[in-house]
Amino acid sequence: MKWFYRIFTWWHGQTLNTALHTLLFGKFVGKDEFGNSYYRTKKIDKTLGFERRWVIYAGESEGSMTPPGWYGWLHHTVDVPPTEEDYDARAWELAYKPNLTGTPLAWRPPGSTLGANTRPPATGDYEAWTPEG
Repeated sequence: MKWFYRIFTWWHGQTLNTALHTLLFGKFVGKDEFGNSYYRTKKIDKTLGFERRWVIYAGESEGSMTPPGWYGWLHHTVDVPPTEEDYDARAWELAYKPNLTGTPLAWRPPGSTLGANTRPPATGDYEAWTPEG
């Protein structure tokens, strides 16, 4: 079944095409604390005028799992990858938190019908609309 995922899906990790492209044209740059691997092309892309950079996620493809230093390198904000410098995250750069939407741990705003499994009592300030006639 894993081969099926490698051929037809991208969200379970690299596809067969990405693995082949990485093998032929990629140069390994480093890994982050989540086990994600980062690559760059061996040559400058003639069409773009700069090298291509990509990440192969260790597990499910989750873009928010890219640490700030690597994110800046991937998007050509900085030229030096975090493995070649002493990168310290800024105070405003938050650590990774998974997206909890759709899970029991998701945030429920006050008054949400999913909040505490009870609906707040009506306050009596509501008047139902009735058509005239």
